[in-house]
Amino acid sequence: MGAALIELQVGDEPAAWQRAGFHVEDGSTWIGDVRLRLVGESNGRGIASWGFEAPPVAGELDGLPVHAATPAAPPSTPHPNGVTGFDHLVVSSPDLDRTIEAYTDAGLELRRTRDIDTPDAPRRQCFFWIGEVILELVGPREPSGDGPSRFFGVACTVADLDATAASLGESCSAPKDAVQPGRRIATLRHKPLGMSVPVAFMSAHVPPAS
Repeated sequence: MGAALIELQVGDEPAAWQRAGFHVEDGSTWIGDVRLRLVGESNGRGIASWGFEAPPVAGELDGLPVHAATPAAPPSTPHPNGVTGFDHLVVSSPDLDRTIEAYTDAGLELRRTRDIDTPDAPRRQCFFWIGEVILELVGPREPSGDGPSRFFGVACTVADLDATAASLGESCSAPKDAVQPGRRIATLRHKPLGMSVPVAFMSAHVPPAS
Protein backbone atom coordinates (compact mmCIF):
# COMPACT_ATOMS: atom_id res chain seq x y z
CA MET A 1 0.00 0.00 0.00
CA GLY A 2 3.05 2.28 0.00
CA ALA A 3 3.82 4.95 2.59
CA ALA A 4 1.59 4.75 5.67
CA LEU A 5 0.74 7.83 7.72
CA ILE A 6 1.43 7.21 11.42
CA GLU A 7 1.83 10.70 12.88
CA LEU A 8 0.89 14.36 12.54
CA GLN A 9 2.53 17.27 14.35
CA VAL A 10 -0.08 19.86 15.28
CA GLY A 11 0.47 23.40 16.58
CA ASP A 12 -2.27 23.27 19.23
CA GLU A 13 -2.27 23.05 23.00
CA PRO A 14 -3.33 19.65 24.38
CA ALA A 15 -6.11 21.27 26.44
CA ALA A 16 -7.83 22.46 23.26
CA TRP A 17 -8.28 18.89 21.99
CA GLN A 18 -9.42 17.78 25.43
CA ARG A 19 -12.17 20.41 25.26
CA ALA A 20 -13.25 18.79 21.98
CA GLY A 21 -13.68 15.44 23.71
CA PHE A 22 -10.42 13.79 22.68
CA HIS A 23 -8.46 11.74 25.18
CA VAL A 24 -5.01 13.34 25.51
CA GLU A 25 -2.07 11.54 27.06
CA ASP A 26 1.54 12.78 27.31
CA GLY A 27 0.87 15.66 24.95
CA SER A 28 -0.66 13.49 22.23
CA THR A 29 -4.01 12.26 21.08
CA TRP A 30 -4.66 9.37 18.71
CA ILE A 31 -7.13 9.10 15.87
CA GLY A 32 -7.19 5.42 15.07
CA ASP A 33 -3.57 4.36 14.72
CA VAL A 34 -2.33 7.87 13.88
CA ARG A 35 -0.67 9.84 16.65
CA LEU A 36 -1.28 13.59 16.80
CA ARG A 37 1.58 15.26 18.65
CA LEU A 38 0.14 18.46 20.11
CA VAL A 39 3.28 20.58 20.19
CA GLY A 40 1.72 23.90 21.28
CA GLU A 41 0.89 27.20 19.65
CA SER A 42 4.43 28.59 19.91
CA ASN A 43 5.50 26.21 17.13
CA GLY A 44 2.98 27.61 14.62
CA ARG A 45 -0.67 26.75 14.16
CA GLY A 46 -2.26 24.00 12.12
CA ILE A 47 -0.75 20.72 10.97
CA ALA A 48 2.99 21.32 10.75
CA SER A 49 4.25 17.99 9.40
CA TRP A 50 3.22 14.44 8.57
CA GLY A 51 5.18 11.46 9.77
CA PHE A 52 5.90 8.07 8.21
CA GLU A 53 7.97 5.16 9.44
CA ALA A 54 9.55 5.10 5.97
CA PRO A 55 9.06 8.63 4.56
CA PRO A 56 8.36 8.59 0.80
CA VAL A 57 10.67 11.60 0.34
CA ALA A 58 13.13 13.55 2.47
CA GLY A 59 12.32 17.05 3.67
CA GLU A 60 8.98 17.89 2.10
CA LEU A 61 6.38 16.65 -0.35
CA ASP A 62 5.04 19.42 -2.59
CA GLY A 63 5.58 21.96 0.19
CA LEU A 64 4.36 19.81 3.08
CA PRO A 65 7.10 18.97 5.63
CA VAL A 66 7.72 15.24 6.09
CA HIS A 67 9.36 13.58 9.08
CA ALA A 68 10.32 10.07 10.13
CA ALA A 69 8.19 8.69 12.97
CA THR A 70 8.35 5.62 15.16
CA PRO A 71 5.28 3.36 15.26
CA ALA A 72 3.61 3.01 18.65
CA ALA A 73 0.42 1.49 20.00
CA PRO A 74 -2.37 3.93 20.88
CA PRO A 75 -3.63 4.03 24.48
CA SER A 76 -6.63 1.89 25.32
CA THR A 77 -8.62 4.78 26.84
CA PRO A 78 -11.54 5.68 24.53
CA HIS A 79 -12.28 9.22 23.39
CA PRO A 80 -15.20 10.78 25.32
CA ASN A 81 -16.47 12.20 22.00
CA GLY A 82 -16.85 8.70 20.53
CA VAL A 83 -14.12 8.92 17.85
CA THR A 84 -13.03 5.43 16.77
CA GLY A 85 -10.90 5.95 13.66
CA PHE A 86 -9.19 8.23 11.14
CA ASP A 87 -11.26 8.48 7.97
CA HIS A 88 -9.31 10.94 5.83
CA LEU A 89 -6.77 13.76 5.79
CA VAL A 90 -7.56 16.76 3.57
CA VAL A 91 -4.83 18.62 1.66
CA SER A 92 -5.47 21.54 -0.71
CA SER A 93 -3.38 22.57 -3.71
CA PRO A 94 -3.64 25.40 -6.25
CA ASP A 95 -2.19 23.09 -8.93
CA LEU A 96 -3.51 19.54 -8.79
CA ASP A 97 -1.49 18.29 -11.75
CA ARG A 98 1.76 19.38 -10.11
CA THR A 99 0.83 17.89 -6.73
CA ILE A 100 -0.38 14.61 -8.23
CA GLU A 101 2.91 14.30 -10.12
CA ALA A 102 4.86 14.93 -6.91
CA TYR A 103 2.80 12.31 -5.05
CA THR A 104 3.06 9.67 -7.76
CA ASP A 105 6.82 10.28 -8.11
CA ALA A 106 7.02 9.61 -4.34
CA GLY A 107 5.24 6.28 -4.80
CA LEU A 108 1.68 7.24 -3.83
CA GLU A 109 -1.02 5.81 -6.07
CA LEU A 110 -3.91 7.94 -7.32
CA ARG A 111 -6.97 5.76 -6.74
CA ARG A 112 -9.78 7.90 -8.10
CA THR A 113 -10.97 11.45 -8.77
CA ARG A 114 -14.30 13.20 -8.38
CA ASP A 115 -15.44 16.57 -9.72
CA ILE A 116 -17.49 18.92 -7.56
CA ASP A 117 -19.77 21.01 -9.74
CA THR A 118 -20.16 24.39 -8.07
CA PRO A 119 -20.94 27.38 -10.33
CA ASP A 120 -18.51 29.81 -8.68
CA ALA A 121 -15.49 27.53 -8.14
CA PRO A 122 -15.50 24.09 -9.80
CA ARG A 123 -13.30 21.77 -7.73
CA ARG A 124 -11.76 18.35 -8.06
CA GLN A 125 -11.07 15.76 -5.37
CA CYS A 126 -8.26 13.24 -5.81
CA PHE A 127 -7.90 10.26 -3.49
CA PHE A 128 -4.81 8.34 -2.39
CA TRP A 129 -4.28 5.68 0.28
CA ILE A 130 -1.60 6.44 2.89
CA GLY A 131 -1.85 3.29 4.95
CA GLU A 132 -5.29 2.94 6.51
CA VAL A 133 -5.97 6.66 6.01
CA ILE A 134 -7.41 8.20 2.86
CA LEU A 135 -5.59 11.28 1.57
CA GLU A 136 -8.11 13.64 -0.04
CA LEU A 137 -6.38 16.18 -2.27
CA VAL A 138 -8.63 19.09 -3.25
CA GLY A 139 -8.10 21.95 -5.68
CA PRO A 140 -9.37 23.80 -8.75
CA ARG A 141 -9.77 21.88 -11.98
CA GLU A 142 -7.38 24.32 -13.67
CA PRO A 143 -4.23 25.63 -11.90
CA SER A 144 -4.83 28.85 -10.00
CA GLY A 145 -1.29 29.63 -8.84
CA ASP A 146 2.11 28.22 -8.04
CA GLY A 147 1.91 28.21 -4.25
CA PRO A 148 2.58 25.07 -2.19
CA SER A 149 -0.04 22.57 -1.18
CA ARG A 150 -1.35 22.93 2.37
CA PHE A 151 -2.78 20.73 5.09
CA PHE A 152 -6.45 21.55 5.65
CA GLY A 153 -8.12 19.24 8.17
CA VAL A 154 -9.06 15.75 9.30
CA ALA A 155 -12.19 13.62 9.28
CA CYS A 156 -12.80 11.04 12.00
CA THR A 157 -15.16 8.11 12.15
CA VAL A 158 -17.33 7.81 15.25
CA ALA A 159 -19.36 5.05 16.84
CA ASP A 160 -22.59 7.09 17.05
CA LEU A 161 -22.70 10.43 15.24
CA ASP A 162 -25.78 11.69 17.04
CA ALA A 163 -24.22 10.88 20.41
CA THR A 164 -20.99 12.65 19.40
CA ALA A 165 -22.86 15.79 18.34
CA ALA A 166 -24.95 15.76 21.52
CA SER A 167 -21.88 15.38 23.74
CA LEU A 168 -20.28 18.47 22.17
CA GLY A 169 -23.39 20.64 22.24
CA GLU A 170 -22.93 24.01 20.53
CA SER A 171 -19.36 23.05 19.62
CA CYS A 172 -20.67 20.73 16.90
CA SER A 173 -22.97 21.24 13.94
CA ALA A 174 -26.08 19.13 13.47
CA PRO A 175 -25.43 15.87 11.59
CA LYS A 176 -26.40 15.84 7.91
CA ASP A 177 -26.05 13.53 4.93
CA ALA A 178 -22.48 13.20 3.65
CA VAL A 179 -21.44 13.01 0.00
CA GLN A 180 -20.75 9.30 0.42
CA PRO A 181 -24.04 7.37 0.12
CA GLY A 182 -25.37 6.11 3.43
CA ARG A 183 -23.02 8.19 5.58
CA ARG A 184 -23.58 11.29 7.70
CA ILE A 185 -21.28 14.07 8.81
CA ALA A 186 -21.05 16.78 11.46
CA THR A 187 -18.47 19.54 11.80
CA LEU A 188 -16.63 20.57 14.95
CA ARG A 189 -16.65 24.31 15.64
CA HIS A 190 -12.96 24.12 16.42
CA LYS A 191 -11.84 27.74 16.68
CA PRO A 192 -13.79 28.66 19.87
CA LEU A 193 -12.17 25.61 21.49
CA GLY A 194 -8.69 26.94 20.71
CA MET A 195 -7.99 24.44 17.91
CA SER A 196 -6.41 25.37 14.58
CA VAL A 197 -7.28 22.19 12.66
CA PRO A 198 -10.76 21.73 11.14
CA VAL A 199 -12.28 18.43 12.27
CA ALA A 200 -15.26 16.56 10.84
CA PHE A 201 -17.01 13.59 12.42
CA MET A 202 -18.46 10.89 10.17
CA SER A 203 -20.61 7.83 10.62
CA ALA A 204 -19.05 4.49 9.75
CA HIS A 205 -18.49 3.31 6.19
CA VAL A 206 -21.40 1.51 4.63
CA PRO A 207 -20.48 -1.92 3.20
CA PRO A 208 -21.14 -2.18 -0.54
CA ALA A 209 -24.28 -3.99 -1.56
CA SER A 210 -23.69 -7.64 -2.43
